[in-house]
Amino acid sequence: MDLRKLKSLIDLVSESNISELEITEAEGKIRIVKSDPNPPQAPQTVYMQAPAVAPAPPAPSAPPAAELAPAAPIAPEPGAETGHVVKSPMVGTFYRAPSPGAKPFVEIGDSIKEGQPICIIEAMKIMNEIEADGSGTIKRMLCENGQAVEFGQPLFIIE
Repeated sequence: MDLRKLKSLIDLVSESNISELEITEAEGKIRIVKSDPNPPQAPQTVYMQAPAVAPAPPAPSAPPAAELAPAAPIAPEPGAETGHVVKSPMVGTFYRAPSPGAKPFVEIGDSIKEGQPICIIEAMKIMNEIEADGSGTIKRMLCENGQAVEFGQPLFIIE
């Protein structure tokens, strides 16, 4: 590349807003980088003081737990019920029957044997049959059909 062409390229870069120019020709490769007259400075830390805020008034006290409880009792009152409690072995949705519109597995007053299916708990789209872990008579059902249940939540009381 001739010297006049090189000088004109240097002038072009210095007068323009471009910071770098690279040209490749048969004779070779030329790279022109414009130096920054104002080198970047280290970032500055700016401190700001937050405005003073008056303390907030105390929040009203939470309502008693009795007001937050659902209308239907989930678990038996201590000492009020006797018998064996069948608890949920998993988190899911409680169903009394094997399919919508089908007869429920058990009703209050039914006699059941250990290992007999008593409900279904759906977990992650899988229907899990729950079997009685004891024999006796269904005294009370503690869940509604379609209700979400937690692990260890009481489902039935068997006498």
